[in-house]
Amino acid sequence: MPIGHSFIELESVDSTNNYAMARAAAGAAPHGTLVFAHDQWAGKGQRGRRWMSTPGENIILTAVLEPVALPPTAGFSLSVAVALACRDLFSHYAGQEPTTIKWPNDLYWNDRKAGGILIENHFKGDRWLFAIAGMGININQVEFPPEARNPVSLRQITGKSFDSLQLARSLGAFLDKRYTELETGGAITQLQQYNDHLFGRGRDVRLKKENAVFKTVVKEVTPHGQLLTKDVIDRQFTFGEVEWLIEPPSRP
Repeated sequence: MPIGHSFIELESVDSTNNYAMARAAAGAAPHGTLVFAHDQWAGKGQRGRRWMSTPGENIILTAVLEPVALPPTAGFSLSVAVALACRDLFSHYAGQEPTTIKWPNDLYWNDRKAGGILIENHFKGDRWLFAIAGMGININQVEFPPEARNPVSLRQITGKSFDSLQLARSLGAFLDKRYTELETGGAITQLQQYNDHLFGRGRDVRLKKENAVFKTVVKEVTPHGQLLTKDVIDRQFTFGEVEWLIEPPSRP
């Protein structure tokens, strides 16, 4: 079944990931189910952070995926496919300025964060039962809480307002295309595209590991999801090992 064959629209929920996970576990949300919320009051981000979104203004969407055709080791490949789908949607409307993917799976426009992805995988032994792919993308929001990290929305970029619900349905179509590519052997090509659009690639970035802050040049991401960089030495990082330190964008 294509992703988006079932589309659940909620006015308010604690977390679309939680909602989708509970339905999937109960057998009530088959592969391709999308859950959209106008308001999410306990959204989850990476590393235990909260995903903040003004009610009614953004894409808050979760896809239930049953990766039966993928090996259990393909977790990062699935993350790549979801990230590319989000980039496909955003770059379609954001214009010529670069829309990139900040490792491992944040959506960026220039040096500003436009969205984030949280995928929660569920296994039984060596069987990959389902993946709950949460996607949050800033669409119409123009005021953000002070703790938000360099945020940006489509409305700020284009000066236009958008129908978040309709864009969420479009995102489902982009995700279906990318997921089909992945299932039919497209992992290598998708990783190349992910690296082509990798945030910071080929330039100095500041990273923090434990208490050490250092500059290093982003090279690429490996098939298993490690970030490769180079300065006086070659470096390799796994997810959660380093923190990005991004300078706030200059204001006119």
